[in-house]
Amino acid sequence: MHAAPDRRVHFSLARRVTKTLRLLGRYDAVASMETTPSFVSPQGRRLAYHLTDGTGPAIVFLGGFKSDMGGTKAVHLEQWAREAGRAFLRFDYSGHGESSEDFTDGAIGDWFEDACAAIGLLAGQVVLVGSSMGGWISLLVAREMPERVAGMVTIAAAPDFTEDSMWGGFTYAQKEELMAGQVALPSDYGEPYIITRRLIEEGRNRLVLRDPLPLSFPVRSLQGTADADVDMSVALRLLDHADSPDMRLTLVDGADHRFSDDTCLDLIVSSVKEVLERVG
Repeated sequence: MHAAPDRRVHFSLARRVTKTLRLLGRYDAVASMETTPSFVSPQGRRLAYHLTDGTGPAIVFLGGFKSDMGGTKAVHLEQWAREAGRAFLRFDYSGHGESSEDFTDGAIGDWFEDACAAIGLLAGQVVLVGSSMGGWISLLVAREMPERVAGMVTIAAAPDFTEDSMWGGFTYAQKEELMAGQVALPSDYGEPYIITRRLIEEGRNRLVLRDPLPLSFPVRSLQGTADADVDMSVALRLLDHADSPDMRLTLVDGADHRFSDDTCLDLIVSSVKEVLERVG
């Protein structure tokens, strides 16, 4: 699956995207110098985004669970893309960052729909860069619309984590509490995570490690050995399970789940560059 090297993704954030999307009647886009651009998805959720014009295939960053598009990895990759003249999109899932809805109302399927809607802003193929939960969402996107995906980079990918890590790791008491509605889990990144029954049950419809997973494009997976949130075994399981003609896993000694020090950031950029070179 190759994209023409001279193809450009043409967007003017303030005028042309807004005008085009409104004419299509699919989105109510908002773009100005004072506010973060946003659009309303087909499901009626307002999603915030930042889009950089440049050469395709466009790079799309998909963030993690309760993360936002202002994170270190997304912003660093956007800066590199701007300097390289590459089209780049980062966005907030519903219930995250500057997008609408409450986090506790969301589930994997909702955030997958958000990703598909955001990719709908772009023409042609894309290279997906998925961090943590974003790795799972990227795999769902590739399964749903394989013709749109030219390549993929995953960073501490966490496919099926609602089932294997959360539900599978809950005590009997936590499961009882969850089935009554929700359970709170401690977090190293701030306030506790509120895990809802819907998050777990809806996630069972989105699992990717139980059925064949064809990925007919270059995939580069990155994983830290000191990741306390996503064990190395998950990366190895994904590598073994996926069916790809060109998939490689890189383990970084001592890197944690954030994967955001200078060495890791450089590795993310070099992996994206490698995938772009492979797809032409």
